[in-house]
Amino acid sequence: MIQKKIFRTIDSIASKSFKTETELLEKVLNEIIQNDEININGGRVWKFDQVGRCYRLLFQTGNVPKIDKNFVINVDKYPIFEKIAKERTVLANETDKLLLEKGIFKYSASGVGSRIKVGKKIFYPYLLALNSDKIDDELRYTINIVAAVLTAKIKESRTSKSKKSLIDDLDKAKQLQRSILPEHEYTFHDYDLFGVTIPAETLGGDFFDYLKIGTDNQRLAVTVGDAASKGLSAAAEAMYISGAVRMASMFEIKIALLMKRLNELVNKIFSDDRFASLFFGEITNDKKGLFLYANAGHNPPILFEKKTGELKYLEPTGPLIGPVPNSRYSTDSIYFNPGDLLVIYSDGITEAANNVFEFYEEKRLEKVIRENITLSPKEIAHAILDDVIKFSTSQSKYQDDKTVVVIKRKAENVGN
Repeated sequence: MIQKKIFRTIDSIASKSFKTETELLEKVLNEIIQNDEININGGRVWKFDQVGRCYRLLFQTGNVPKIDKNFVINVDKYPIFEKIAKERTVLANETDKLLLEKGIFKYSASGVGSRIKVGKKIFYPYLLALNSDKIDDELRYTINIVAAVLTAKIKESRTSKSKKSLIDDLDKAKQLQRSILPEHEYTFHDYDLFGVTIPAETLGGDFFDYLKIGTDNQRLAVTVGDAASKGLSAAAEAMYISGAVRMASMFEIKIALLMKRLNELVNKIFSDDRFASLFFGEITNDKKGLFLYANAGHNPPILFEKKTGELKYLEPTGPLIGPVPNSRYSTDSIYFNPGDLLVIYSDGITEAANNVFEFYEEKRLEKVIRENITLSPKEIAHAILDDVIKFSTSQSKYQDDKTVVVIKRKAENVGN
C-alpha cells in the first residue's frame, strides 16, 4: 500500500467526530488493524504522566501479548525515550524484564501529539506501539504516517474553537502563492511543458515549478509537490519547500542528496506532523532523451511510450519529505523518445470523488491520456482537469488541490 494511500485511509478514519482524544486513538488503531492492506495486527497506546514521569498504558487491542492495564514505564529508566523525542519513531529490542517475560522481544514506538518539555527533556503526550509480522523500515514509514495524521487531528481539535477570521491575511497569502508559480506553458529544447494547479480552498498545498539548472541551459528541473492537509499551514509548507528547491537548483546538487537535505530541513523547521510528497525530474538536452528523477512518496507519474503504446508508472524512490530524519533517497532514470509523454499529477486528481464516494483513480486518468495522446501538453492537461471536474462533486469531503504537469518530447528532434 503506497504511503499517500495509507495517509488518505488514516485521514478519512480520523476525520470523523470524536468526543475525546482517547476515543480518536482507539478508533483509528482498531480500524487500521482491520484493514487488510495495512500490515498491522495489533497495538497499544501509552499516555504520558508528567507528574509520575512515566508512560501509562491507555489501551491495547488486536493480536498483542496482553499486559496489565496499570502497567507503567518509568521514563528516567528507559533511555529510548530520548531517541523517540529526536527521531519520533524507533524500532528496537525490548529491555524491560516484565515485558520480556510476556514474550515481547522487539517493539515499534512512535510519538503522537505536540511535544511536551519537562525540564531539559522532551516527551510526546502519547506513544503509539504497533505490531506487525515484519518490523522493518516499511513499518517505520507506516507508523510515522499514522502518528503524523493523529497528531494533526489532535492539534485541529484543540485549536478549532479559537480560530478567528484571517480573510485579509489569506488574501495576501493567496497573492504570494500565485506569484511563485511559474507560467503554465514552457518550452525547453525538444520538450513542451504545461502545468496548472487548482487549490481546493483559498490556499493550497500543491505546487509545481520549472527550474533551470546551472548556466549552460542544458538541464531543466521539473518539480511537483503536495504538502499534506490544506489551507494556510499546507500553503506555508509548500512555499517553503518550493523556495528551498529553487535555491538548491542554483548549486547543481545531485538529486538524491538534494532530497536528503530537503527532508532534513523540513523535519527540522516544521512540526513533526507536517510532511509532503515531492517529485523531482530533470530533463536534459541529451539526444537519447535522458530524464533523471527522484520520487519522495508522490503519486507515480505516468509515462506513455509512443513506440510501444504502453503506459508505465514512475514509482517512489524514497519516503515522504519531513516526518522521518535520516531518510534515504535514490535516483532513477528513463529515456524520452520523440512523441513520448509524461503526466505528473497530485492525488487531488486520482482521489477526486463523485456523489457516491467513488474515486476517480488511475484507470480513468489512463483512459483520458490515451484518448488525447496526439494533443499538446496544454490540451491534455485541460482534458484531464475537465474530466476530473465532470466526474467529481464539490460537496465531497474528499476534494483536494489538483495539479497536473504534462511533458511531451516533440515528434521531430529539432533541438539537437
